[in-house]
Amino acid sequence: MLTVLDEYTRESLAIRVERSIRAERVIETLEWLFLTRGSPQYLRSDNGPELVAKAVQNLLAHNGCRTIYIEPGSPWENPYIESFHGTFRRECLDRYAFASGLEAQGIVAAWRQEYNEARPHSSLGYLTPAEFSHRCRMKPDQATSSPVVDRSVALTAGST
Repeated sequence: MLTVLDEYTRESLAIRVERSIRAERVIETLEWLFLTRGSPQYLRSDNGPELVAKAVQNLLAHNGCRTIYIEPGSPWENPYIESFHGTFRRECLDRYAFASGLEAQGIVAAWRQEYNEARPHSSLGYLTPAEFSHRCRMKPDQATSSPVVDRSVALTAGST
């Protein structure tokens, strides 16, 4: 599963459920996010082949997005996504035995919506990620100069 998390708002921007994640799927996901959310300044990720592929690097460079790669075996360098993965495993993946990819996609999509829209986070002043993100877009002076574009986004891929 490819997961994309906004480090500032803690919003889960995408969870792509596939049998195998290749660079083409990463590119499709990022292109959609860049189109709908704007390009981040940075993309933080591990060094998986699907994330360091030349085509992915070209997409990032074309969109003015720099990369931050975490050292292999150093999950503490990417704490937001690691925390998210722990929650995702406990609350979703460990609770279901998926009968098909389609079923997994539906269950994961429902969990992601609940995570973003119904679960307050103490780090966000007990707002949900969706509420916090909306407030940032409405009041840019309370976040960064341009909250949708200037925040970094954490990206990681793998079996969660």
